[in-house]
Amino acid sequence: MQNYLEQLQQILDFGIQRTDRTGVGTLSVFGLNARYDLRKGFPAVTTKKLAWKSMVSELLWFISGSGNIKDLKDIYKYNKLWDLNYQDYLTRLELDTNDGDMGRIYGQQWRHWRTTDGQEVDQLQEAIDLIKHNPNSRRIIVNAWNPGELGLKDVALPPCHAFFQFYVAEGKLSMQMYQRSADMFLGVPLNIASYSLLLLVIAKITKLEAWEFIHSIGDAHIYMDAIPQCKEQLSREPKSLPNVQIKDRNQHTIDDFCMDDFELVDYQSHEAIKAKMAV
Repeated sequence: MQNYLEQLQQILDFGIQRTDRTGVGTLSVFGLNARYDLRKGFPAVTTKKLAWKSMVSELLWFISGSGNIKDLKDIYKYNKLWDLNYQDYLTRLELDTNDGDMGRIYGQQWRHWRTTDGQEVDQLQEAIDLIKHNPNSRRIIVNAWNPGELGLKDVALPPCHAFFQFYVAEGKLSMQMYQRSADMFLGVPLNIASYSLLLLVIAKITKLEAWEFIHSIGDAHIYMDAIPQCKEQLSREPKSLPNVQIKDRNQHTIDDFCMDDFELVDYQSHEAIKAKMAV
């Protein structure tokens, strides 16, 4: 995770102070890239504690195609990653409560993209099919950014990690993800781990070796009230990377996985560092 830590330091050293929609303000750098070689271990942050179960359950929720927070809680009832965004969404809708729907967010776009003629496209399954049957394709893409479904009353949060692409070569599977907006302290460690785990899962069902996760960021920022926490994190010595074991239950499809299938092995980290989430 040295790449990630170097990005934090770069923002602290060279970031431009900017206002933002939350009113908190950020230090921001535009355009960062990092490569994470999964052969060298799973890229879980060690300079603070990774919320492993929350990350895994969120990914499974995305994979399921749901945009309902109740489905996330059914996977892991202690997951609070979306609670503040959900409450903010209800405020915008001028509702006290609803049935848990948060609009057509990540999972809906991944698995139920709407076409102009009213049909739906399962982008994630189509990507997996291309990996299996046309691995040299340059169109193995899943897109969460749908300009027609981004209004303040359409979604709880427009997708931050907006687009990802797979690349197959010599029996190895890599993925690049573009993230338009990145909360470097709270969000990015989860994003790196989530997409790396997705890469491992898809490599497993396509019988390929998981190779590299490449992370491309547009607006990479640290919220002003999280600067002390970033400095504390950077003062800590990183520990060795863990590995991920995926239980083999003869899973053949992307929908065959559950929470109990995933184990983070030999993970050691410094204690958690708390910060407020800007909404």
